Amino acid sequence: MKSVKLDHVYKMFGNAKGVKDINLDIQSGEFFTFLGPSGCGKTTTLRMIAGFYFPTRGKIYFDQQDVTTLQPNNRNIGMVFQNYALFPHMTVFENIAFGLQVRKRSNAAIKEKVNNVQKLVHLDGYGSRKITELSGGQQQRVALARALVIEPDILLLDEPLSNLDAKLREETRVEIKRLQVELGITTIYVTHDQHEAMAMSDRIVVMNKGKVQQIGTPQEIYNAPANTFVASFIGESNILQGVIKEINGNVVIVDLGEGVQLRGNKNNCGPNVQFTIGETVNLSIRPEMMVEGDGSNAISGEVQLVEFSGIMIKYLVKVGKNKINVMFVNKGINILERGEKITVHIPENGIYFLGKEW
Repeated sequence: MKSVKLDHVYKMFGNAKGVKDINLDIQSGEFFTFLGPSGCGKTTTLRMIAGFYFPTRGKIYFDQQDVTTLQPNNRNIGMVFQNYALFPHMTVFENIAFGLQVRKRSNAAIKEKVNNVQKLVHLDGYGSRKITELSGGQQQRVALARALVIEPDILLLDEPLSNLDAKLREETRVEIKRLQVELGITTIYVTHDQHEAMAMSDRIVVMNKGKVQQIGTPQEIYNAPANTFVASFIGESNILQGVIKEINGNVVIVDLGEGVQLRGNKNNCGPNVQFTIGETVNLSIRPEMMVEGDGSNAISGEVQLVEFSGIMIKYLVKVGKNKINVMFVNKGINILERGEKITVHIPENGIYFLGKEW
């Protein structure tokens, strides 16, 4: 399996920037995900890795080989498209075998490889069926089998689960990760679904407006977001703005207005945060970090909305000029109602100081 390197890659579409100055090193055997909202440049970058687009500037390497202008058929990649791109007039076997036939493999070799990969994706016995006779999840597995049967160095997946219902998405997500671990194949995945990215990836690159915002493990991206965009896009976060009132060693006191002040640790921060008295700073507080009751960072407010999901209880609380999401694990306790008062405290390590978006 091969590593992938993007070295100062730009892509222009006329005068419009697709992506700007992408620098990435994807390790051999890694499950690496491009995550971001629609139009952020993640699919454009994937298509440059595949060879469907050539960069306007910069270089792309597979291991030490410069593949920047190499055609897709010479890159030994497997690709699973968002709409699967299956041939409806062909059977399952014929769809999976197509790449091997193009490569002029013998009939015996094709039969053996296709049968093996059908078993791998749990489609053995489906070879004679037409694509139109399959469910969405089965079609997705055919597309995956077709990409894997050619034994690619790199597997590329462009939002492959977006057409599936919620339960099937979860099942197929587990299946893709199982296959990737079993085969040890370098896998590059594109999605706008943060839960998908967090559950499947070894590392994630978060993109916005054609730029890389942060690269890291799911834990790093969630617990230590680089800036306000990452904090708000990954999971749920309360983004609050305040003014730095005091700095005592590592303790920073921030005034949120209307008598609300919070204490945080200045070491718990993203890059490029300036700790200066009188400066405005953004805070990220995850809803699950708050604990009901009094404490050193206690805040009180009025419950405005209640969401009960079985496992979790979520409140929208008005605290001064701010509205804050608070989340508790359901332990069978009484659930507050709209209009009731609630007091929560926030541990100092639950406050994260944010840098600015790039």
